[in-house]
Amino acid sequence: MKTRHGVVAAAVLVLLAGCSSGPAMMAAAPQGPVDVNALVKLSATDRTDPGQPVTVSAEQGGLLTDVTVIGADGRLLQGELTPDQRSWRSTDPLRAGSDYRVLVLAADANGAFGGTTRRFATTAATHLLTAELGPDSSGSGTYGVGQPLTVKLSEKVDDPKGRQQVERGLTVVSEPATTGAWYWVDSDTLHFRPKEYWPANATVKLAFDARGRQIAGDLYGGDVSSRTMRTGDRVEVTVDAASHYLTYKRNGVEERSIPVTTGKPGFSTRNGVKVVLGQEAQVRMNGESIGIREGSTEAYDLQVKWATRVTWSGEYVHAAPWSVGSQGRENVSHGCTGMSTEDAKWFFDQTRIGDLVQVVNSKGAAMEPFGNGFGDWNVPWDQYLAHSALGKPVSTAATTT
Repeated sequence: MKTRHGVVAAAVLVLLAGCSSGPAMMAAAPQGPVDVNALVKLSATDRTDPGQPVTVSAEQGGLLTDVTVIGADGRLLQGELTPDQRSWRSTDPLRAGSDYRVLVLAADANGAFGGTTRRFATTAATHLLTAELGPDSSGSGTYGVGQPLTVKLSEKVDDPKGRQQVERGLTVVSEPATTGAWYWVDSDTLHFRPKEYWPANATVKLAFDARGRQIAGDLYGGDVSSRTMRTGDRVEVTVDAASHYLTYKRNGVEERSIPVTTGKPGFSTRNGVKVVLGQEAQVRMNGESIGIREGSTEAYDLQVKWATRVTWSGEYVHAAPWSVGSQGRENVSHGCTGMSTEDAKWFFDQTRIGDLVQVVNSKGAAMEPFGNGFGDWNVPWDQYLAHSALGKPVSTAATTT
């Protein structure tokens, strides 16, 4: 029998005592209220180990008719009453460093009934899990609709049930609402993305609150963390390596078509959807950073303007005045998307972190899902969802209690 939440009042006491059907109840009508403090035994104290269950038992031939345990956060602690109504045992884990209130209704061996309230507290945990949330707060706070949410845990979590507890502690709320999912990249990194891109001009709030909750073993949830971001317009950029043109769309409307050059044979640009990672008005690009030996025919060392980064390994959309004659005609770069200085400046000014850049018709490999930027959008939705510990989609609609 599961615990129930209700108001402890005289009428409830009468109802519960009169309706109980335990085998040891007296056949005669129950007597009036009685002080049941001597009948009720609580296992928990003011220094209860949160890793241990709580038990409530009836002594001296008494019976328990109802047990309700409420945490400091107002949440019920679930538990089960034995069929003989002699004892109750918690089935939910306790939160560390938390206060609890126990409401017990019981009857003595003569059928007289009454209620009592007890309190206990759990000891604080020493092994705590915290989370660093992204995107970080160093940017403007407004991102493109392709920006995934990220969680970097302070500890590795490999236990499947522990991962479920982590996901239960994570909340994502957006206005307008959408549907998304968590993906465990590795033991201490999670990403969240919607099934489709984020709505344009939305507010997105991410929080981790597992305070006192047991994650796995002696690991418990630590400090609360939160992050808020806004999305801008829906910017989608398509780079066609076969036609040698870049198409820039804002909210579904094409704003500009730009002649470009992409990676030449041996340096073909990666296919797939990428997310803008950052922008630099000027950056030094050196062939040695991608494995080209100094002094070789492919070597280069350049100061490049208006560079928009899309991979951590050094793929950019940038100004390439030295290749203007090839732009719109052939692919001659070492993997980046090059355009005129004027076009690169326009692109730089119109683009922000989190915007989407998709390369199609290149002879290069596919964009990696993780590790070289945000390739989350190249993972089919069903596969993305399968890497959630809870295995179900998440609604970002605000909940009411």
